Amino acid sequence: MTDRPGDQGSAGPVSDSRGIISALSDAEERAAEVALRPKRLGDLIGQNRVREQLSLVLQGALRRGRPPDHVLLSGPPGLGKTTLAMIIAAELGAPLRITSGPAIERSGDLAAILSTLSEGEVVFIDEIHRVARPAEEMLYLAMEDFRVDVVIGKGPGATAIPLDIAPFTLVGATTRAGLLPAALRDRFGFTAHLDFYDPAELGVIVRRSAGLLGIALRDDGAEEIAGRSRGTPRIANRLLRRVRDFAEVRGDGVVTRDCARAALELYEVDDSGLDRLDRAVLRALVSRFGGGPVGLSTLAVAVGEEAETVAVVAEPFLVRAGLMARTPRGRVATPAAWQHLGLPLPPDVSWPRQTPPTAPGATLFD
Repeated sequence: MTDRPGDQGSAGPVSDSRGIISALSDAEERAAEVALRPKRLGDLIGQNRVREQLSLVLQGALRRGRPPDHVLLSGPPGLGKTTLAMIIAAELGAPLRITSGPAIERSGDLAAILSTLSEGEVVFIDEIHRVARPAEEMLYLAMEDFRVDVVIGKGPGATAIPLDIAPFTLVGATTRAGLLPAALRDRFGFTAHLDFYDPAELGVIVRRSAGLLGIALRDDGAEEIAGRSRGTPRIANRLLRRVRDFAEVRGDGVVTRDCARAALELYEVDDSGLDRLDRAVLRALVSRFGGGPVGLSTLAVAVGEEAETVAVVAEPFLVRAGLMARTPRGRVATPAAWQHLGLPLPPDVSWPRQTPPTAPGATLFD
């Protein structure tokens, strides 16, 4: 199956050598995260509005004795979509079937999953925006009527045999909600968008994880890690593990503020959570291109990275942090970028940047 244009999910094809502050994860890290995941909705830290809304959906379904509406979870990687899917199954006391969009290449792959479900089972499809089109069409019918049409034969003689399936709850997760067809989005009864966490919430998460991992962590050390975690629990837990290594090898095993600072300086993660690539992008934008606007591909060549890597891995956080902006003519640095790099703002740079309209056919990836 080929990726759809611009399709980069939590396990998408974009290579990411940054590792330590990437919100993406591989199979090994996901296995390490299992022990740190909250098991019940009441144990979930942060996402207060989503937690309250989801609690009502689940409690209402339990009182009626019926499976709840299908649930769509959207938001950047690393914020807890998989964790929420597991919590939904646990709260319902139902089995959980886990798969991913890229694994469903044909309608037969989806039919094999749905036809073996037990009543009330929860099906979790990660990166649901990457489900193949033929399987998507089958999914519409399954979600709405709890039925799939199995096609026997090929060509004019093909026959569709309707097959009833057990009522189930689909939980879909996506980092790119805009890529979901409207027909699929509309079949979800509850949609939740997960927001980035604030440092106080991440501090609680880091302290909880330290307790589960048996790490001696002081409050000031937790605050230091939380402040550099880019609003993402996955990154916070990864930084905690790396700081633990530093504390055990080069210290007395206790994670303090000074220990965390020294460790994260070694890994090139600065006070704001920016790493080498982030700073390289900002320096190129400010020093080589006068703050922009500059096209993405030109900026990527300047820092020696693929354009997709800059667009998917570095740019979202730089924009969210207010250090970069996207305009019709390309990327521009904000005054905060000069300040972050410790450089004086040139007198001829004003904000907001005034740029002429985009030329016909031009895109933000020019």
